[in-house]
Amino acid sequence: MPEGSAVQRLFAGIASRYDLANRVLSLGLCVGWRDRLVAATQTTRPTKVADLATGSGDVAFALRAALPASTTITGYDFCEPMLALGRRRAAKEKVALEFQPGDCMRLPIADEGCDAVTIAYGVRNFEDRARGLRELRRVTKPGGSVFILEFSKPAAWFAPFHFMHVRLISPILAGLLTGDFAAYRYLGTSIAGFPDAAGLTQELKNAGFSEASHESMLFGTVALHRAKK
Repeated sequence: MPEGSAVQRLFAGIASRYDLANRVLSLGLCVGWRDRLVAATQTTRPTKVADLATGSGDVAFALRAALPASTTITGYDFCEPMLALGRRRAAKEKVALEFQPGDCMRLPIADEGCDAVTIAYGVRNFEDRARGLRELRRVTKPGGSVFILEFSKPAAWFAPFHFMHVRLISPILAGLLTGDFAAYRYLGTSIAGFPDAAGLTQELKNAGFSEASHESMLFGTVALHRAKK
């Protein structure tokens, strides 16, 4: 699993162009995947939401637009340059969002402090995945839900195309967009070492969630997981 400090430095270096790179590399599909995460969260009618590995707040802002004004939404990330971007956008757009430093290995959230927890493309970067999943469970109220949007392993027939995109095309395009060619080489290696959707679902059950399920998208390359406490 990746070393937390190394991941932190990586994202700090590409913070200003991270969201743009994601949209270009996914051909805009990441917006639809994000919206499915938000829609799933919306069905639980939460009053307090923590968006983990929030980055510059892409998911947090989408949650804010979809959920009632009475819902408290806080974005947490361990990369301060990413958080700074979110804070500036919230101030500029006068959006009621809070951004706080927070490492998923030891979140600054009370036990059972959230009705819903969301995290997009962050679990893959956990320094200790089992510990991180237990931490997500700790901060979730009984009856609450955790929603995870994450890359996964594609169907066998699609795997060669996915490999070419992630290992060859993405690092070049992302390097041109962000100025950091190494950052997106890490993306390919992190996906290769990550369990498939069924595997992560089982890990959520092992972490103590009473229910865990997933929905695969784009031939299995991405999955939306829901775990209930």
